[in-house]
Amino acid sequence: MSAARVSQRISAIAESATLAVDAKAKALKAAGRPVIGFGAGEPDFPTPDYIVQAAIDAAGQPKYHRYSPAGGLPELKKAIAEKTLRDSGYAVDPSQVLVTNGGKQAVYNTFATLVDPGDEVIVPTPFWTTYPEAIRLAGGVPVEVFAGPEQDYLVTVEQLEAAVTDRTKILLFVSPSNPTGSVYSPEQVAEIGKWAAAKGLWVVTDEIYEHLTYDGVPFTSIATAAPELGDKVVILNGVAKTYAMTGWRVGWMIGPADVIKAATNLQSHATSNVSNIMQIAALAAVSGPLTAVDEMKVAFDRRRKAIAAGLNAIPGVECPTPKGAFYVYADVRALLGKEFPTASGTATPQTSAELAALILDEVEVAVVPGEAFGPSGYLRLSYALGDDDLATGVQRLQDFLGKAQ
Repeated sequence: MSAARVSQRISAIAESATLAVDAKAKALKAAGRPVIGFGAGEPDFPTPDYIVQAAIDAAGQPKYHRYSPAGGLPELKKAIAEKTLRDSGYAVDPSQVLVTNGGKQAVYNTFATLVDPGDEVIVPTPFWTTYPEAIRLAGGVPVEVFAGPEQDYLVTVEQLEAAVTDRTKILLFVSPSNPTGSVYSPEQVAEIGKWAAAKGLWVVTDEIYEHLTYDGVPFTSIATAAPELGDKVVILNGVAKTYAMTGWRVGWMIGPADVIKAATNLQSHATSNVSNIMQIAALAAVSGPLTAVDEMKVAFDRRRKAIAAGLNAIPGVECPTPKGAFYVYADVRALLGKEFPTASGTATPQTSAELAALILDEVEVAVVPGEAFGPSGYLRLSYALGDDDLATGVQRLQDFLGKAQ
């Protein structure tokens, strides 16, 4: 009889590194320490008033106190289909939409629905921490394809071609990217999409940062850039980043009807419907104007330039200026193995995980190490925090990392 109390499948899951860093930073703040948190990808703006009011109004209506269809309120699914046509140029029927408890459930549902044990999923790296865990939970094998700062963290078709085997079923595609903020050009998106179609692969594309691009760089949906993909594409999205609604937990997946029906069956047994109140808030968001995100983008753009310039001023740090999302991904490999003065003597971090821990302990700045997203040697910083905190945090990093010997 097995003595294990927790299943091997669940024991193998790593905690979300970004949430772990954020939780530690918040705990230290609660204890009175002046921690600056660059960990979580969470806008510091409140959810727009009209969205909040829609939720308040819905809470008073008894019809929203009851179960609703597991796949989502019909009016929200229709609005998501309309929003997808508006923003991505991709026409879908509401029956091709599944409303999920945040973007993460959309990720989980998608891989659980598409992946059989042993199927391989190509994962451009650096990647968001949840992707490989969701793939493994489905019995799949994530195949990392790494692109470094010298190519702006953008993978090439040649790299993808080298990763294909007879077990490859899916290409994961994310632009704008978490954690790097990199954005593929329309030409690159089309080339990669056409390549995937020629290989007969599914493409799972996460478009949650679609409205957060800078310097005139366009967002390009691979679903429309490569119509050759036909019905072998699944789009993941949600309201969290665009409308400052991370805590409201509403996402969705869009795909061919058979896949969405199967994923809806899964969700009917896992969580059933997303909170009706949250769905009505999301309806107000996707049906309304993009004024709020346009205002947030002005702040994000300002912070993007400030943090990239501040980090690049540190000897040994290379930080490409991102074109999207609200993250920078700093290459700190040149700092590893260097000696840093500490309160108790000196320390010589050999990995970015050790360096991130040292930074938190010594100057109370929370960053996420590259190990959470792929190879060691990098730090991810979210600039979706206030301007004053950003300036203070960057100054602390400059003062501390500048002392490397």
